[in-house]
Amino acid sequence: MNPAPSDAELARAAELYLDLHRHPELSGAEERTAARYAGRLAEAGFEVTRGIGGHGVAGVLRNGPGPVVMLRAELDALPVAERTGLPYASTATGRTPDGREVPVMHACGHDAHLACAAGAAALLAEARDAWRGTVLMVGQPAEETLSGARAMLADGLYRRFEPPSVVLAQHTAPLPAGMVAHGRGPITAGSRTLRVVIHGRGGHAGAPQLALDPVVAAAAVVLRLQSIVAQETSPAEQLVVTVGSLEASAQGNVIPERATLTVTVRAFAEATLDRACAAVRRIAAGEAAASGCPREPETEELSRSGVNLPDPALADQLRTAHQELFGPTRVADWPPALATEDFPLFGPAGESLHGVPGIRTAYWMLGMVGPDQWAAAPGTGAAQKLAALPANHSPEFRPQVGATLRTGIAALTSAALSCLDTP
Repeated sequence: MNPAPSDAELARAAELYLDLHRHPELSGAEERTAARYAGRLAEAGFEVTRGIGGHGVAGVLRNGPGPVVMLRAELDALPVAERTGLPYASTATGRTPDGREVPVMHACGHDAHLACAAGAAALLAEARDAWRGTVLMVGQPAEETLSGARAMLADGLYRRFEPPSVVLAQHTAPLPAGMVAHGRGPITAGSRTLRVVIHGRGGHAGAPQLALDPVVAAAAVVLRLQSIVAQETSPAEQLVVTVGSLEASAQGNVIPERATLTVTVRAFAEATLDRACAAVRRIAAGEAAASGCPREPETEELSRSGVNLPDPALADQLRTAHQELFGPTRVADWPPALATEDFPLFGPAGESLHGVPGIRTAYWMLGMVGPDQWAAAPGTGAAQKLAALPANHSPEFRPQVGATLRTGIAALTSAALSCLDTP
């Protein structure tokens, strides 16, 4: 079969994309998004189940004996205010778990992932004479909080449906639209996110000698954490330590009781992640002691993700399939990126959760930058242009709709076909 969508199929995918982009929903609140995706799968003939691990969606299409191939896309958006100026830009808002109202935007391409997956599902359903096996389409909630894959698996995704032998996914990236990119090793990093609470003794800002300011201790922790990468890590070993938030009193005339840091570490080896987390705890305890804090800091792990390492043989197989489909000039190599993702839990990294050995995973990047945007980006070479273009999570992130969806649908469909049996 031809895995490329027709103009009519592309138009249906674009309609879904534009609607999802206008109506993004935060992690854990993806009710409308899940309903739209589930509706498209049902229209294509899939048996659809909703409410898995939150708003998770699963659609099953059985077509005789053969392998079970799972295609995963994400439902959630980000608390980002869109600044693209597009006529279909999001003006939506949502509420965070602590009750704050925030702007919401699909700034990471999950709307494109869903539209491509829905398009691939329709193509596969229309061409059942070209393959044998089972296709399992999954819409995952709460990827941005690294909790949705775990929640779906804990809710019995692989017990309620025949577990997959292969799990596939793609992700938008600021490459030229019409291209895909495969890695030769890790695609994205593993991560740990920690909450560190520094305890002080509250008081009046005019009498600091009668209090103990935890903000000062927290600031010392922030500065010292940089030494984990600079002084404790080999230059050949990739590690990032980020303090994403520092929160204390909202009043300028109050010395607070506590200061709270959120720290994320990212690396390509579990041992590196463990060592970095131990260093975060050690530094927080040391700076708190040096400041005379009345209690040791409290440290809690908020989330974790594994290294996204596709099965090498499967990655080679899909690279070949995409080269045959698109031509070798449209299939690039992807260097390891320190972004992170909970996708690995659907494969060997999550075996302790789902209990299914031998699952193979593959993951590739999907270009989304239109030719006009690429030409306008400053720089004379690809590296300079890539550095200047709005990256994922930027308020200016804007996929070129037609080429992104056309390529993404074809890439997913051809990858699934290469893993299913032929009649």
